[in-house]
Amino acid sequence: MYHIEVTDIFGGDPNYSWVRRSTTKATTRRGIVRAIKAEMGITGERADVSDYGDIFEVRPIGRNAPCIVGFAEWRDDTDTDDDTV
Repeated sequence: MYHIEVTDIFGGDPNYSWVRRSTTKATTRRGIVRAIKAEMGITGERADVSDYGDIFEVRPIGRNAPCIVGFAEWRDDTDTDDDTV
């Protein structure tokens, strides 16, 4: 299961002054990116996507793009982290 985090950015880096968390059962790259973009509220907008193996990073691009970043990280269903939703 992929755990999604969306937060604001400051100076290009994640700031975490606020954060939204969710999960997705999507298994394809396309499905995971769609889930991240939906959580970010930018469905249908352009974005840069970085794939680091078990982590995806999505950053909106364009003149009017919001200053946010989204991550999806693979975690086994057996993980019991306190910050999961």
